[in-house]
Amino acid sequence: MKLKVTKKFPLMRNNISDQDIKILINFLKKKTFLTQNKEVFNFEKTWSKWLGVKYSVFVNSGSSANLLSIQLLKLKFPEGGEVIVPPHTWSSDISSIIHCGFKPVFADINLQTLGMNTDLIISKINNKTRAIFLSYILGFNCLTKKLLDYLRKRKIVLIEDVCESHGAKFQRKKLGTFGWSSNFSFYYAHHMSTIEGGMVCTNDKKAYQNLLMLRSHGMIREVKDIKFKKNIKQKYKDLNSQFIFYHLGYNLRNTEIGGVLGQSQIKRLDYNIQKRNNNLKYFLSKLDRKKFFLDFDLKGMSNYALIVILKNKNQKLMKKVTKNLTDNGIEYRIGSAGGGNQLRQPYIRNSFKGIFKKYINTEHMHFYSLYIGNYPDLKRKDLDFIIKVLNAK
Repeated sequence: MKLKVTKKFPLMRNNISDQDIKILINFLKKKTFLTQNKEVFNFEKTWSKWLGVKYSVFVNSGSSANLLSIQLLKLKFPEGGEVIVPPHTWSSDISSIIHCGFKPVFADINLQTLGMNTDLIISKINNKTRAIFLSYILGFNCLTKKLLDYLRKRKIVLIEDVCESHGAKFQRKKLGTFGWSSNFSFYYAHHMSTIEGGMVCTNDKKAYQNLLMLRSHGMIREVKDIKFKKNIKQKYKDLNSQFIFYHLGYNLRNTEIGGVLGQSQIKRLDYNIQKRNNNLKYFLSKLDRKKFFLDFDLKGMSNYALIVILKNKNQKLMKKVTKNLTDNGIEYRIGSAGGGNQLRQPYIRNSFKGIFKKYINTEHMHFYSLYIGNYPDLKRKDLDFIIKVLNAK
């Protein structure tokens, strides 16, 4: 009988500290509001200051953040159009585009950054293009000056998915500050956590007011613009002013518990990012260059996980690597972000038959890559053990 191996190294551990729990217990003892209230707003302000944006809207997940950004785009372009997105990303990037009536158009990734290749993005842009939905994968930056300049020239919207890359930078500014809107996830395994949770950020005041409504059933009572609320109430005098649903909205709110936890977690976010980055640099410096692709662009990174990519297509080696990891209690995920090539997934496969093979780098990630958990309390001896398992002959 085969014995079950205990996971010595799960994808995440100890992301909720004793101090977090103590703060939550003290908050719960107050017997105050638990639904969205002042702690949510306090967390939004704290996050905006840390990131460097004017407005942030706390929601119940990173996927909800993605959905709100695309629904916001729908208000701007009700006629629809095309949104360029990577096939190597999380499912909600693509599903939100489809849900909101846009057409996803795909551009392959660059293995050095794991994000969309700038030249391929530009080659896909036409008069129907409404936005570029850029995903920053595992803490790497794929944003370029060439892309930013081109989008400004063509007046095309940039939406940033920063769910895996809190604190990553380009030109000394944090990712999530360049786009019209940006999305973050605070899922348990990410750089910081509210257990489940996400944030939508923007510098556009009108977009911010719309996000507040879209998050909460489309109601105008969520809006902070007094003049706007007054005008709408005057226009719809036949309605109860507390229940005017201005947009087709959702209920994507988070809770006061999430707000309290977020404020506690953000205090050690910068420290945790530095620890993760140091772990990855050491990890990559020791991996076997003959087996693994190691030519990553580390500039500005905020690492999320220890990335492993085979240098060449080699199914036999991939099976050996994954078996060694499993046998030694090291948890991993094949295919990196979202399991690899989203175009192979059932929800979208039939709509884009046969095209998934065109995206060569995404296909390589799908079959010949994986990631291993990276967290601040990984010690050098832990990393050495993982490296030894990966480099085994």
